[in-house]
Amino acid sequence: MPVEPPPSRFEFPLPPADADDVIATGGDLEPGTLLAAYRAGLFPMRLEGELAWWSPVERGIVPLADEGGGVRVSRSLRRSIGRFEIRVDTTFEAVMRGCADPERPHGWIDDSFIDAYVRMYELGWAHSVETWRAGELVGGLYGLRIGRFFAGESMFHRATDASKVALWATAELLRLDGAELFDVQWTTSHLRSLGAIDVPRAEYLRRLRSAAVRT
Repeated sequence: MPVEPPPSRFEFPLPPADADDVIATGGDLEPGTLLAAYRAGLFPMRLEGELAWWSPVERGIVPLADEGGGVRVSRSLRRSIGRFEIRVDTTFEAVMRGCADPERPHGWIDDSFIDAYVRMYELGWAHSVETWRAGELVGGLYGLRIGRFFAGESMFHRATDASKVALWATAELLRLDGAELFDVQWTTSHLRSLGAIDVPRAEYLRRLRSAAVRT
């Protein structure tokens, strides 16, 4: 069972209906703060160097079991699935550092984020789903699990389709474990091609209240 940390000294009220994607700035990345934020539908990213808390007006999710969802498996992806070994939580920090590669455009994962989410991993809240080939980590994703809710934060690949397979494996593992909500923050054309959809913030928050029950 995850360890509940001391509560945050900050409060995260639910975003007002007319709010933009950025709800607040400042605060910290303490475990209690992160949990309070995710339970309120927010996640942290830096905005021009400052810590900001985001709740997109249109939220990206991967539909799960009740909607006949999961990742859309093309013929080429189906072939790729068999080429990788899937592991869970064996090298969390390495996955984060893969996602934080400074050569990636628009990178925002710095050492403060790595330290914060490694602490969440040590407390049992953060998880990595990894793709391996020939004993080498070649892709993966990481995120936070709260009850029946999983917030996917970032993914990376060093081999063709390695991150797609990690996303597929994450969705399958969540479905098998009875999860209700797989959050991917924003959709992109790439994520939409894999089955991700946008839902309005109010709908996302409704789903979150059901899924992110206290464990």
